[in-house]
Amino acid sequence: MVAKLGKPKERNLMTKRLEGMVAVITGASSGIGAGTVHRFVEEGASVVAADIQEEAGEALAGEFGESVVFIKTDVTQEEQVAAAVDLAVEKFGRLDCMFNNAGIVGVVGPIADTPTEDWDTTIAILLKGVFLGCKHAARVMIPQGSGSIISTSSTAGILGGLGSHAYTAAKHGVIGLAKSVASELSEHGVRSNAIAPGNTVTAMTATVTTGDHKKLEETAEGMASRSMLGIAGQPEDIAAAAAYLASNDARLVNGHVLVVDGGQTTSGGNNRFIKSGPGMLREAGKWDRY
Repeated sequence: MVAKLGKPKERNLMTKRLEGMVAVITGASSGIGAGTVHRFVEEGASVVAADIQEEAGEALAGEFGESVVFIKTDVTQEEQVAAAVDLAVEKFGRLDCMFNNAGIVGVVGPIADTPTEDWDTTIAILLKGVFLGCKHAARVMIPQGSGSIISTSSTAGILGGLGSHAYTAAKHGVIGLAKSVASELSEHGVRSNAIAPGNTVTAMTATVTTGDHKKLEETAEGMASRSMLGIAGQPEDIAAAAAYLASNDARLVNGHVLVVDGGQTTSGGNNRFIKSGPGMLREAGKWDRY
């Protein structure tokens, strides 16, 4: 199979599905988050870009003028998540989409050697951060009578062996929370769904696979070689899924997990990846966010 490393073909955006909508995107400064900011603005949305990476976030917002505003946000801190939601309402008048996307790889290594403090930190960012996003989106969307909450899980939220123990536990939790929130908020016109990305080329995954967050091309080559389609997933692929779930095209999609993995999970993770992935279960340490 010939590996295909290129980005998705350019889109013909004859209609802007998100015209007039307002979104908060966490983890917006890089990777999937940054790709989603670009896609949402292209489709007509105004965006509050929330991230702990201030310099990158300000630079991103600067690309879009009045359509995007940045706010420094640590998703483990409730007052900061609340402030991001409040900013959307203050600046743009409403909140139509909450994309809970901030993440890290977190603590890695054997379960017997996993420090409890590092476990707690990983879970706080990956799961508590999603909870806080859902909570504060709900307080705006319930009285508004509409909204779409999207939370980033992972194929590691579907299968074991695709990530570290803490990451896997958190991403399974994100799926459960997305479904539970859907069951509560549906009567208020609010939908809740999760996206489960497979191998996607970002600085974070480059760090895991190559040890260098700048080696995106090398990361893409490795991912493409392990893909059933011979394609390396790109942030734009996940952004497209998020744009769909945020739009009225997905008005009947609720409590769903949209898997964007090229078929990885159809064959138990496509064993080639499972054999290379558990290095995170053998080598103790921590990975930063990017």
